[in-house]
Amino acid sequence: MTVTQRRGRKIMMEPAELDAFLSAQRTCRVATVSSDGAPHVSPLWFVWDGTSLWLYSITRSKRWAALRRDPRCAVVVDAGEEYGELRGVELSGSVDFIGEAPRTGEPNNELAEVERLFARKNFGLDEMPHDGRHAWLRLTPGAITSWDFRKLGSP
Repeated sequence: MTVTQRRGRKIMMEPAELDAFLSAQRTCRVATVSSDGAPHVSPLWFVWDGTSLWLYSITRSKRWAALRRDPRCAVVVDAGEEYGELRGVELSGSVDFIGEAPRTGEPNNELAEVERLFARKNFGLDEMPHDGRHAWLRLTPGAITSWDFRKLGSP
């Protein structure tokens, strides 16, 4: 995916930096629109495959219900405590529901590598444990904005 960003080019992450950052981080914040039109933001574990952000969501959650009604969302992954350390990525677009819901582990070629990456990253396992409560959402972003304030240098 080509990342274009008008504002903040100086602090924008290069594609390799973006991939490394998204591969290393564990938690994102997913923003959806509730049935009454109110915004809803919730944290969630994810895995990045270089093209799409894969979200492993509880199927009986407000987030899941909101995305079933309207698959559009924005996701933020960020890190840093001090101003000069702040860095992050905002990805937005519409999610696709992949595999059975809830996920029981039925063979699925599209999920094989994603589940291997997720299990290793989040559980330290070689195979994905399935609890019958979660399922997969794939966000292939239509827009990506990134920032890395470390590129500004010391004031």
